[in-house]
Amino acid sequence: MAAQQSVGADPYFPDNGDPRYRVHRYELALDYRPGPNRLSGTARINAIAGRSPLTEFQLNLADFKIGRVRLDGRQPHYTHRGGRLRVKPAKPIRPGAAFTVEVHWSGNPKPVGSPWGGLGWEELEDGALVASQPVGAPSWYPCNDRPADKASYQISITTPSAYAVVAGGRLLTRTTKASTTTWVYEQSAPTSSYLVGLSIGKYQTVLLGDPGPGGVPQHGHIPAHLLPQFSRDFARQPQMMELFQELFGPYPFDEYAVVVTEEELDVPVEAQGLSLFGANHVDGARGSERLVAHELAHQWFGNSVSIADWRHIWLNEGFAKYAEWLWSERSGGRTAQQLAAAAHRLLASQAQDLKLADPGRKLMFDDRLYQRGGLTVHALRCAMGDDPFFRMLRGWTALHRGGAVSTTTFTAHATRFASEPLEELFDAWLYGTSLPPLPSPVTALPVKPPYPPGAGASA
Repeated sequence: MAAQQSVGADPYFPDNGDPRYRVHRYELALDYRPGPNRLSGTARINAIAGRSPLTEFQLNLADFKIGRVRLDGRQPHYTHRGGRLRVKPAKPIRPGAAFTVEVHWSGNPKPVGSPWGGLGWEELEDGALVASQPVGAPSWYPCNDRPADKASYQISITTPSAYAVVAGGRLLTRTTKASTTTWVYEQSAPTSSYLVGLSIGKYQTVLLGDPGPGGVPQHGHIPAHLLPQFSRDFARQPQMMELFQELFGPYPFDEYAVVVTEEELDVPVEAQGLSLFGANHVDGARGSERLVAHELAHQWFGNSVSIADWRHIWLNEGFAKYAEWLWSERSGGRTAQQLAAAAHRLLASQAQDLKLADPGRKLMFDDRLYQRGGLTVHALRCAMGDDPFFRMLRGWTALHRGGAVSTTTFTAHATRFASEPLEELFDAWLYGTSLPPLPSPVTALPVKPPYPPGAGASA
């Protein structure tokens, strides 16, 4: 596992996260009642102090009622306002020392405000889901909300038995008592706080394809009436998994789940080992298949290999966008070169004031970042050639699995696999704002036949 980078406060979200310590593990025990939208929880957070004595530290947590706070079993002084829970130990925590924080909280969860609207916990007509990117995690649990601070998670959720609970990770137990069921999930891989996914609803669970010995189990959780459309729209996801493991390296987690909610979502949402889609992404005609590929690719780029801070978001979105193009190319659709040309024409018609390597908070989710990010990856493939390019990608995902990276980390890594200097390419695509010329064509990946008609989900 790659070591996490030691970084300071996130320049885009300086109020989120505390770089003075890091979390090793979260253990969350939650009780949620959908009708009144009532959440109560206990968090046990195992953490390690940084290089300086820790006279105080903070967790991010939205406007809940705090029942109690314990630090290594004792009651510390604490304050909770403005989305920050500040904890002051009776005596400073020594550098490098382990400590445990326990927080009890309750209230009515709701999205936290952001420049993009509400983020995090979202109450649905009949259930709830979590969509936290980039700063919505504190809407439902106390956390050190910075992407570079990755930890393992155990999440226990008790809900009325009519509801299913889906979280990223492996389902350990499901226990029913009277009218409630408790679901316990374990995510052992290091996980950023915004990537802790959760959905509560009335779902039917299906298996996507047959993983076979040593394969990756892939499940879908969907409303029963959408199963016919889902079975066609997600039929080729197992083939995507095969392709991405060939090109990017082994799938980095134990399993993969997709959830389709009853309601519409503007865009699908990636979480660790889990992706959330809206009913509008299921049409029975594979109308959103590129998004299925995009969200799956994030498991390598963004989830397993995470960014040190939000300036580097192109490393998540550029590679997920390019994965869409690679899937199209391999499955008999338009080639990556054709899709790159279309993206280039689109960008040429728009303002050219975005610096990919540091877009600023205002533009970090601008569509131009996705398109220019995909084009940058394509330009790199064209410059390096397929064999060194894909060796570079597999090396990247292996070396930094479970870690956090920056743009500089990536450019240094890519340079080691290139036979020609890449400085001019990176200067133009990453640090300049004007649009460089369309990269020269590369040979398309050989087409593999699609699954036969009817392949896909099985109950």
